[in-house]
Amino acid sequence: MSKNIVLLMGGTSPERAVSKNSSKSILTALRNLGYNVRVIDPGYGLNQPNIEDDFFSEKDYSDLSNENYVKVFNSEYFDNIDLVFIGLHGRWGEDGTVQSLCELKGIRYTGSGVLTSALAMDKYMTKIMFQHFNVITPKWFIVKKSNVDIEKTKEKINKFFGYPCVIKPNDQGSTVGLSICRGEIELDVAIKSALEYSEVALIEEYIPGREMTVAVLDQQPLAVLEIKPKHGIYDYECKYTTGMSEYIVPADIPAETAEYLKRQALLAYNSVGCKNYARIDFRLTNSNKSFCLEVNTLPGMTSLSLVPKMAQAAGISFEELINKIVNYSLK
Repeated sequence: MSKNIVLLMGGTSPERAVSKNSSKSILTALRNLGYNVRVIDPGYGLNQPNIEDDFFSEKDYSDLSNENYVKVFNSEYFDNIDLVFIGLHGRWGEDGTVQSLCELKGIRYTGSGVLTSALAMDKYMTKIMFQHFNVITPKWFIVKKSNVDIEKTKEKINKFFGYPCVIKPNDQGSTVGLSICRGEIELDVAIKSALEYSEVALIEEYIPGREMTVAVLDQQPLAVLEIKPKHGIYDYECKYTTGMSEYIVPADIPAETAEYLKRQALLAYNSVGCKNYARIDFRLTNSNKSFCLEVNTLPGMTSLSLVPKMAQAAGISFEELINKIVNYSLK
């Protein structure tokens, strides 16, 4: 008997548009695989579109609300469901919220568990776990919206790592609100930008070098992929605009460096307790020293996304990848 799957997409985070793109690809694959799929946008609550194409239009079908997540999970939309495939990104999708709601309903879901999702979304706490498990990561500290002190922040930056440095929201993805701060004159604006999206800003040592990433499928690291963004850093535009980045997989790096990155990726994956699949991002210096940046527990699945590219390099088609994720999640 074919499994009944709810595909959660859209949501209320700043990454809503990315989620729509990912979910469109996921939906096609699930249908081609023969699964019975119902699309749900939790941001709409009980007011779900009657026409499936309306889920993916640029213009929202109705008003969005975080409260709607609870309303829709308490409805008949989730009756007789075998699996929730989470195509959400950002807050209320990757932070443990929908994972908690799924567990309250007794429904299995894709990706990692509640605590892991919350931990991986919290960059500060992730870095603490990295330190504990010897995952090499850039130096960092945090500032809170409630007590920002720019002068003290300047002192800490100069003391710990200097400029340039990276300033980003502590709990957003897709480089939303991220800035490369090249000197004190840019600091105030960069911190304000990050704190528009979070109560906490992470200030991190900038690592010059190359962008690398490794996907892990059920404890198995795939080939290292190098990203060559047009902007020099893999920002939102380079991630989601065709032609703004070049992707090389396997990455053109020494074999021992590739193996080390895979080991670090698996260590990072397990340090926060990931399950099923994840993507781990790195910077690699010119001397081939790696620094782990973060773990993505629900990596993108658009036509430009990285996990499908790494899977393809391993001989795994997009549909096979989606089927593997479903099967891992139903174990």
